[in-house]
Amino acid sequence: MTDLALPPLSLAARRRRVLGVVRRDFAALRRSSIRMFEILFWPTVELVLWGFLTVFLQSQRVPFVASFLIGAVLLWQVLQKASNEISIAFLEDIWSRNLLNVQVSPLSSAEYLVGLVLFALGKVAFAVAVMAGLALAFYGFGVTSLGVGLVPFMGVLLVFGWSLGLVGIAAVLRFGENAQVIAWSLVFVAQPLAGIFYPISVLPAPLQTIAWFMPASHVFEGMRTVLGGGAVPWERLAWAAGLNVGYLAATLGLFGWALSYARRRGRLSRFGD
Repeated sequence: MTDLALPPLSLAARRRRVLGVVRRDFAALRRSSIRMFEILFWPTVELVLWGFLTVFLQSQRVPFVASFLIGAVLLWQVLQKASNEISIAFLEDIWSRNLLNVQVSPLSSAEYLVGLVLFALGKVAFAVAVMAGLALAFYGFGVTSLGVGLVPFMGVLLVFGWSLGLVGIAAVLRFGENAQVIAWSLVFVAQPLAGIFYPISVLPAPLQTIAWFMPASHVFEGMRTVLGGGAVPWERLAWAAGLNVGYLAATLGLFGWALSYARRRGRLSRFGD
């Protein structure tokens, strides 16, 4: 596997290589009923849990807007799965002792990452579509309630999730398999600061400052604004998009450095041993 720069190939050749990664991962998914089950199980459990909590609060006449919570659960799943699916796809190459095979193939690092991202994107889209249908059927909440903000909201969360996933992959490359807990849990470290189920204003002042430098916090604040009857906060989303560009560039650089480090130290051949 070459470095992050794409090789001097035609666009069609590059596309075939990227789709080869997608087809490989899809074949593994299609043959594993456990993996198929897992795509939907935890998001559905979380949706049902928070949904019935919302129903209870409404029955107790708690001053609470149900759509805020259901919308937060749906958008949280976009962020969580965007981060976890790309890092877990990488870890599965380690667990199956296939990483070295990928490394010695003509596939470039960029093509490999794009393939992982596309496959993860498909899993996210499928899971969110099912959850949106359940939210509408069980609680009468339609994702279209977010209006035109739905697409940029999800786009910002996807890119931020990919950045977190790349940090997790870089940690495994740098520190070895013992760091794999970082790959799947890093997004949960960001969760308290993202203001998913509560406004950023409830956080202590120092944490509020940190939160505003997280793209996700702008999305969830914007979601509450829209569901509360306000306009899409385009300025917030523009700021979040700018942060995403910077973070994604930084994490790609971090991934490239960690990969070079692992190659120099001969770590790649030892993964999965």
